[in-house]
Amino acid sequence: MRAVIVDCAIYRDGHRSDGPSDFSDALDAARASGGDAFIWIGLHEPTEQEFEHVSKEFGLHPLAVEDALKAHQRPKLEIYDDSLFVVLKPVVYEPEGDTVSTGELMVFMGDSFAVTVRHGEGAPLSAVRKRLESEPEVLKQGPTAVLYAVSDAVVDHYIDVAGELQVDLEELEAEVFQPAGGDAKNTASRIYTFKRQVLEFRRATAPLSAPMTRLAGAGVPFVSDSSQPFFRDVSDHLIRANEQVEGLDRLLSDILSAHLAQMGVRQNDDMRKISAWAAMAAVPTMVAGVYGMNFEHMPELREAWGYPAVIVLMVAVVLGLYGLFKRRGWL
Repeated sequence: MRAVIVDCAIYRDGHRSDGPSDFSDALDAARASGGDAFIWIGLHEPTEQEFEHVSKEFGLHPLAVEDALKAHQRPKLEIYDDSLFVVLKPVVYEPEGDTVSTGELMVFMGDSFAVTVRHGEGAPLSAVRKRLESEPEVLKQGPTAVLYAVSDAVVDHYIDVAGELQVDLEELEAEVFQPAGGDAKNTASRIYTFKRQVLEFRRATAPLSAPMTRLAGAGVPFVSDSSQPFFRDVSDHLIRANEQVEGLDRLLSDILSAHLAQMGVRQNDDMRKISAWAAMAAVPTMVAGVYGMNFEHMPELREAWGYPAVIVLMVAVVLGLYGLFKRRGWL
């Protein structure tokens, strides 16, 4: 059990304090202290057996426990009789492969406790806990402060990831519009791959709007009304992140359309060139074919200048066609 508990601490008056090492005793101590005292326990990928004791001790709803164990949930906010359950999807950008991956982060809130359950290696909460512990005034909000700090860290990272994706998208845009055109198959593959990354990103950001809007309002159980300005700030940042994601998706669609249009133009140019060269080759082929017929009475067959005249005619017609196609931009 200790392997999945990342950290466990009691907070009183906005400061971390020593308490029982067992979280059951720590919860009793926090509730006995009254006021704004609470316990915050962080878990990483617990199994069903490991989480069973925690769920029983904190009185967590079975449906929320099932979601926390199975993961693969959409961002959401659920309110139960004895607790509040929030699902967040942290996003991790991997510059080596230019890929976006998502983890899952669940927050349980209730009477004098906050339980965070993390799935995946991304978005560790140690930095969030350290930053929150350096802000006693915020920490005095109780378990609400934990939900705010975690949500704020996740949403702020959305904006960072969106900025990194914007840089990659500008590089892809430059590749599409470079004069040489690049490798058409590779470029199209990169665009579709990038679009899938943005879609994965959107699945994390878009569904979170409704929960954050609700938390920014009044009347949410286990959330103090004085924390509304904090959640409004998170909601504003989330709106900005969603706008960036929407902008990335629209720009990707425009780049894909431009790339397909460029491919069509290049194919038309190639067909014009092929048609022009075929037309120039057809003229001497036709003339040579006519004079290759086995007829006795044909013009210029008996004349000394007949052969050079036909050669000059073929060259002149080919040069004339070449000049015509060149002026029209076919060659």
